[in-house]
Amino acid sequence: MSDKQDYDLIIIGAGSGGVRLARMSAAKGARVAVVESRYLGGTCVNVGCVPKKLFVYGAHAGEDIEDAGGYGWNVPGDQVTFDWTRLVANKNAEIERLNGIYARMLENAGVTVIQGTASLADANTVVVGDQTFTSKYITIATGSWPVVPDVPGKECVLTSNEMFYLPQLPKQAVIWGGGYIAVEFAGILAGLGVETTLLYRGELFLRGFDDDVREFTAAEMRKKGINLRFGVNIESIETDNAHYAVNLTDGSRLNTGLVMAATGRRALVDGLGLEELGVQLSASGHVVVDDCFQTAVPSITALGDVIGTPQLTPVALAQGMVLSRRLFGDGKGEMDYNSIPTAVFCQPNIGTVGLTEAEARETGHKLRIYRSEFKPMKHTLSGRDERSLMKLVVDDESDRVLGAHMVGPDAGEITQGIAVAIKAGATKAQFDSTIGIHPTSAEEFVTMREPVA
Repeated sequence: MSDKQDYDLIIIGAGSGGVRLARMSAAKGARVAVVESRYLGGTCVNVGCVPKKLFVYGAHAGEDIEDAGGYGWNVPGDQVTFDWTRLVANKNAEIERLNGIYARMLENAGVTVIQGTASLADANTVVVGDQTFTSKYITIATGSWPVVPDVPGKECVLTSNEMFYLPQLPKQAVIWGGGYIAVEFAGILAGLGVETTLLYRGELFLRGFDDDVREFTAAEMRKKGINLRFGVNIESIETDNAHYAVNLTDGSRLNTGLVMAATGRRALVDGLGLEELGVQLSASGHVVVDDCFQTAVPSITALGDVIGTPQLTPVALAQGMVLSRRLFGDGKGEMDYNSIPTAVFCQPNIGTVGLTEAEARETGHKLRIYRSEFKPMKHTLSGRDERSLMKLVVDDESDRVLGAHMVGPDAGEITQGIAVAIKAGATKAQFDSTIGIHPTSAEEFVTMREPVA
């Protein structure tokens, strides 16, 4: 590599994509530095998927304790208590452990970690505090940040960032939003005993998911006591010490101890000076790149949430590997964004991969739809009123399975395996010829025989 500059690559942001890009590039012989102003691991490790999943486990433990009675375990209700501060402390310890792992991975790879807030002086120069560093390439991997709508009283509103460090749980909470973050936190709070209301301006939450999944999930969440209010928005918030009055667009008012906004995220590009250098931002504020993650400035690339692709950790990881290969490998490689599996860790979970029924019809496919709804075997003895949904979207002409969707326990775990089949182009006949594992919920995906539409 050239010695004309301090580094061959400087990455701004030590999230999933940035760290993967750094390690892969260093392994190819590049001199790499990563600049991070907050925490190693980015959103996912610190205030995203990892602590969220730990909270989901914690919230679901209460149901497991209740369900134990059906299996002969005597658990007196007055002896079961929950300590929120212990859950937060244990979560914090795990995140600190992961931070250390990330630090060691970068150190072992020979990557220099620079702590501080970065800005770009020119297309090859990064400024951090009173230090200046030059590099052949610069990659923007700064991720995204929660957005709170501009309403009176917005200063009272928490985002997912703060929810992971709440000093105590309120008795009532209002979750504002209709995406997966809102749905997941509604489930977490309700599972921990908080009286929870979810507000969403649209007719039905989880826009972009299969309609059957959306409707089924809403019904299951209502069974768990979550108050879902659609077609309504927040107009203003009034505060009285630790209590809030939430005024809604339908003229009603909610009194609560907490308001959380899960109303979207924006690209985190503040203070970088990108536009001054000629890097283009989209109307939504994301960094504009081509299929090779190249911006309008030849030496500057970008990846991850900041470019507006699906905001998923595995997507950023894959992008990091592709970009490393393009910068320091054989110059080849590209991303495939088709059939990306994803999960929503509400209760019960959602797992989905491929096309929704609506998407498949819009693209002109003649379809066969297979759908199954049932009570999971566990709840035949627990007595819990919870059901599961599985659905396959099949192209009638080719018999290819275009999409698989599930709501139920371990939906994410099950969908990961199904995703391999769909990515490989499996047909419904191949699903049918696969022997199921009995007794499991997953076997339903290979035993649905009669189309419902």
